[in-house]
Amino acid sequence: MMLGQHWANLLEQAGIACRLTSRYLQGGAGEIPVDQCGPDLWLEDERDKDAAMRIIDGRGDDASAVRPHWRCDACGEWLEPQFSTCWQCGAMRPA
Repeated sequence: MMLGQHWANLLEQAGIACRLTSRYLQGGAGEIPVDQCGPDLWLEDERDKDAAMRIIDGRGDDASAVRPHWRCDACGEWLEPQFSTCWQCGAMRPA
């Protein structure tokens, strides 16, 4: 559980949207198979898989190398890669 949350935090800091599911299944160990009791880390965008695996494997030390700076489609503001939402207008980063 702690490792899964750590990976989710690393990915979110790199601007990769993800979610951690099945957090509380560890309490069911013994009633359900132990290999089905761990958390699952899901990426919101499948195209982020390679970058996410580099980060999880420890090969993505520079978060800016994972994603480039991006320009907001709504207001034209330039944003740093760690931001998934425009600070100027609140629009989400394009996929």
